[in-house]
Amino acid sequence: MAVIRHTEQEVLLLARLMRAEAEGEGKEGMLMVGNVCVNRVLCDCLDFKKLRSITDMVYQSPGGFEAVQKSYFYQRARDQDIELARRVIAGQRFWPANFCLWFFEPSGSCPPTWYNQKLAGRFKAHCFYQPSPQDCPKVF
Repeated sequence: MAVIRHTEQEVLLLARLMRAEAEGEGKEGMLMVGNVCVNRVLCDCLDFKKLRSITDMVYQSPGGFEAVQKSYFYQRARDQDIELARRVIAGQRFWPANFCLWFFEPSGSCPPTWYNQKLAGRFKAHCFYQPSPQDCPKVF
């Protein structure tokens, strides 16, 4: 059962975004980016109050994803990427991104906070940041 509403076109959109943002991090990294994406649709808090769909989340501006500005994002979704997108839409969560709304790739170590959000952990090159349960209860 899905944790967020979606269309088949949005599954493909999410699959393309996950690949474009984290293909170099492997399947696990792509799944973690997918967690952040799903959490943004679920949360209705902070910078993500007006997101009601995967499409809203992918194209959010400001505050969205850099990948949508790159040609790689616009390539067809592959079957393996689609399967990963379906997994996160179904509610599978992966530490450290399980409750996160943000991630980025620093040039060095992960700062303990980023935009006033607490570091949840690092996976390969990406640092993941989560809100507090008080700020965003729907994520938890």
